[in-house]
Amino acid sequence: MNEIFGIRFLDSHSANRKSKIKNPKWAGVITVVVTFAMCGAAAMAQQPAKVPRIGLLRPDSLANPMVEVFRQALRDLGYLEGKNIVIEYRYAEGKLDRLPDLAAELVRSKVDIIVAAFDSGVRAAKSATRTIPIVMMGVGTDPVEAGLVESLARPGGNITGVTNLGVETAGKRLELLKEAVRKISRVAVLYDPANRGNIAEVKEVLPAAARPLGLTIQSWEIRSTDGFEKAFVALMKKRPNGLFLAGGPLMQSNEKRTIGFALKSRLPSVYNTREAIEAGGLMSYGSDRVAMNRRAAYFVDRILKGAKPADLPVERPTKFELVINIKTAKQIGLTIPQSVLYRADKVIK
Repeated sequence: MNEIFGIRFLDSHSANRKSKIKNPKWAGVITVVVTFAMCGAAAMAQQPAKVPRIGLLRPDSLANPMVEVFRQALRDLGYLEGKNIVIEYRYAEGKLDRLPDLAAELVRSKVDIIVAAFDSGVRAAKSATRTIPIVMMGVGTDPVEAGLVESLARPGGNITGVTNLGVETAGKRLELLKEAVRKISRVAVLYDPANRGNIAEVKEVLPAAARPLGLTIQSWEIRSTDGFEKAFVALMKKRPNGLFLAGGPLMQSNEKRTIGFALKSRLPSVYNTREAIEAGGLMSYGSDRVAMNRRAAYFVDRILKGAKPADLPVERPTKFELVINIKTAKQIGLTIPQSVLYRADKVIK
């Protein structure tokens, strides 16, 4: 006698022994049961494996080059979109008030992981779920002070990932701008008041860094894309001789606009992303964004293989780069000291 899935049945040898089967009609029933059980086993064996679904939540848009960096990193790890992984894209297009609804959409679609960019994206994802793993990338504030994780070594909840220390390096960016342009005394700072990291920069980090440098900080709030032109007109009345751009999705989405203004006004500008300098900004200092976005794919891979976010330490950048655009310096009539150029990780000519 044999058994499949808990169903006991007679084998063919036993079935042929009439002494064991008092009623021949049960032979047909046994055959049906055996066939059903074997077909069920075959169907289970052929059932396709579940394809992981990743939700990508960004305050900006698909145009951000870091999106492709992240996707390429996944491919390098063996995840082919549309084959063994699915990515659900949600972009706020600069409208941060849309993030909570977009995060809720991803939760309802039952994604396996949410990869959230910037502080605003991570906060929206955290408010939407306490169970789906969240991988953060591009977070400028300290995630412990911001209440996103319990500690860097042991996050403790459903969030882990990579920070960029954008706020902590703001003072260094101001210092480098002063070294590159020794005559500056008044620096206009453009920032987004809805960005927690920007507020920390303007209220705490930059004033503390400006005092020993003998600089006066002139801060200008910009709440939306429509606010840039008005800010440009207003700040020029104060006659600044330097321009500091805070980080975050609003500023990064409008880098071309601020770069154009700085060139037209012949203002030395400092950013926190290398991409802004490649597009025509004067100089930048900050963490390697490409490396960070690639690292986010590593966290996705670990979680898909069974690791828990609570046990994966949050990583901080170890590499920072100074990038200077000599072509831009010439356009605005500026000569960068050799002592600063020697320290640059990349000089664009």
